[in-house]
Amino acid sequence: MSSVDAGLIAAWLAARSMARDLPAPVPDRGGWRVDTGLPAETRRHVFAAACPGLVELGATVAEPRVLLKLAAPHAELAALLPPRWRLEPLAHVMTCADGFGAGGAPDLSGGYRLSVARDGDRAFARIAAPDGALAASGHAAERDGVFIYDRIVTEAAHRRRGLGRALMLALQRTRRSPAARQVLTATADGRALYASLGWQVHCPWSTAAIPE
Repeated sequence: MSSVDAGLIAAWLAARSMARDLPAPVPDRGGWRVDTGLPAETRRHVFAAACPGLVELGATVAEPRVLLKLAAPHAELAALLPPRWRLEPLAHVMTCADGFGAGGAPDLSGGYRLSVARDGDRAFARIAAPDGALAASGHAAERDGVFIYDRIVTEAAHRRRGLGRALMLALQRTRRSPAARQVLTATADGRALYASLGWQVHCPWSTAAIPE
């Protein structure tokens, strides 16, 4: 695991907002703020490293649906916050060199159908099952020198058939700049899958929120 690249985190966050039609991040208290305005999340504050601004937010924010995110292990974030904050499951920011997908796309046999739609620097891929139902889907966006994969989901009934890898390879082909760094965030389960595809952990990704 390398030291945290603040520029990478900032670029990933900007690309994520673009992929999800959210407001662009703005600098705030030594990190970045995204005013998401979602039912389950009004805003998120993202930090590449611990700083006084994060400590200030932890002490002053009292309402739920505000997320504090830090590129560090759980213990480091927990040590900065009052007890009213609760940690969410640990995730990981992962990156991958250009070698990802060198083996080519897997064969989508059994009647699965892959389609890709592009909208400027954003892309959406979906795989339909033989009966037409959605089997897997994923998004990508390219901005500020990074190419991110977002919301890669395979439905439970269609897992272990290579659909996730097929989605990511299809999205990778929409990348405009070969020099753009490939980035994603992964859950603990997803980390093992992506590692098997050549991805490496860049840093832990901790999240805290105040319960409802």
